[in-house]
Amino acid sequence: MTTQRRWIPLLVLGLATALLAGCSTTRVVDGQVQSFSTLAAVPAPATYRIERLPSQQAPSFDTITTLAEQALARAGLQRDDAAPRLLVQLGVQADAVPRYDPFRPYGPYGPGPWGMGGWYGRGWGVHGMWRFGEPTPLHRRAVSIVMRDASTQAVVYETSAVHEDVWVSDPAVYRVLFDAALNGFPKPPEGPRQVRLPLVPPSH
Repeated sequence: MTTQRRWIPLLVLGLATALLAGCSTTRVVDGQVQSFSTLAAVPAPATYRIERLPSQQAPSFDTITTLAEQALARAGLQRDDAAPRLLVQLGVQADAVPRYDPFRPYGPYGPGPWGMGGWYGRGWGVHGMWRFGEPTPLHRRAVSIVMRDASTQAVVYETSAVHEDVWVSDPAVYRVLFDAALNGFPKPPEGPRQVRLPLVPPSH
């Protein structure tokens, strides 16, 4: 009995230590990024205006716009609705996508058009369905940014970032994805690349 009484406090102490360690750990978000640019340098003046699509007029999109504006500021751009050098369009998507199950290669998580996916429209929505008994689906979050020259309407910058994980933290993950999408602005590396950025946990 004495041994058992000593073991229980040690177990509780170990669990508390693990919880504290978990709270202090910074999660890293992996973003699959692809960018295209015709810019040789940051435009002067480095001003922009966000053009919201009809599907983005809802107040719920305000948070996304704010996160994008913060990321654009970190990239060296300044919002100026009256005299923009760039016109910016945003796109976000939230999906639940199937996870491949090696034990059921031709089952509901096997190859198929609904499991392949393509680029996400520049809308704002939440999609996906999970059925009981199937593997937990992946949460897919994606953002896109398109910049046009305000005087010529020509697209000068296009970028996107996608993240898939069984865990998700909205809307904080969009802040990271906008930063990932703007990584390397205005002359990003060519071709698809992975950008890993920290997701600061909420305060306890």
